[in-house]
Amino acid sequence: MKEWVKFALLAVAFVIFYFAPIDSPIVTQSVAAGFALLHEYARLHVLTCLVPAFFIAGTIAVYVKKDAILKLLGPTTKKYIAYPLASISGGILAVCSCTILPLFAGIYKRGAGIGPAVAFLFTGPAINVTAILLTGGVLGWDFAVGRLVAAMVISVLAGLLMTVLFRDHDKKNANGAFAAGLGGDVPYSNFTILSFFLLQLAVLVVFGLSIDPVLKAVLIIAMIAAVLGIVFLKFQKEHNLEWMRETWDLTKKILPYLFVGVFIAGIIEVVIPQEFVTGLVGQNTILDNAVASIFGAIMYFATLTEVPIIQKLMGLGMGRGPALTLLLTGNALSLPSMIVLFKVMGKKQAPAYILTIIVLSMVAGWLFGELL
Repeated sequence: MKEWVKFALLAVAFVIFYFAPIDSPIVTQSVAAGFALLHEYARLHVLTCLVPAFFIAGTIAVYVKKDAILKLLGPTTKKYIAYPLASISGGILAVCSCTILPLFAGIYKRGAGIGPAVAFLFTGPAINVTAILLTGGVLGWDFAVGRLVAAMVISVLAGLLMTVLFRDHDKKNANGAFAAGLGGDVPYSNFTILSFFLLQLAVLVVFGLSIDPVLKAVLIIAMIAAVLGIVFLKFQKEHNLEWMRETWDLTKKILPYLFVGVFIAGIIEVVIPQEFVTGLVGQNTILDNAVASIFGAIMYFATLTEVPIIQKLMGLGMGRGPALTLLLTGNALSLPSMIVLFKVMGKKQAPAYILTIIVLSMVAGWLFGELL
């Protein structure tokens, strides 16, 4: 960062803090809301969602063989193989827009094409099975089917567009410029690596299940014990250390930005009340859907919370088209995740992806409102 940019940021921060009306109720409420959302996020998502996701991403970066990633999700893989596989892989995870980021970073860094990686990134939080079932039960099965179909189509279109825009990046990725690990594939059987990966994935999934707490604890402890057994009995020390380094590298790159984004999102929830939003999204116009799409992209919705929130907004007069738009962007994007995407994807790819999702979700919501 250039020195004059650093100075400008410091100057802006000084002016804000110097003139900030800290005694104003709206300021104190906003700051309190930011800390409240950050508190909720830390208690409900960091240990049970993000930590397992970081370890899984580290596993992908070190233990998953690069040839397998390139064969299934690489830039040269047939599109009719790569995109359905990426979409289905993302869809089986009941994760939010933040938890999917370490997993996306893992496959992206390991050599996946930007198109399939983007499809995985979008469908992970957008169409997991639990979310679709909850949408059907609360909002109606027309919404559930609309959400599923729209998300699948958007994931493919977004992936294809990103592939066209960033062909040079895919070529570099295919040549191994971003390959992780110790310079090559690790010397373990596919069965051992797959078992190690699936056990960690199962921990992430079980954490999100609504089952008896005792049963959940027993399952998680058993799976973690199995993971540790593979670590100490099957893997070599140098590879385990590399696994830890990769996990920590992703954690320190992503987690601070997530915390900042969540805090800001909490402030925005107070500054922009829901009643104001519903006043702008009561009709199925392009403008109403655009507002819903941008609002959904900025706000943070924890996994499955978007359904009751949208139910409430529809009760206040939100249109059906904007409601579907908000379902699509509200889960797939958030201010915290967008901040991290700039770090993970880059200053060119990140805004292109964000704008693509906002526009495609807006169009999908408008079509849904017109057809139904």
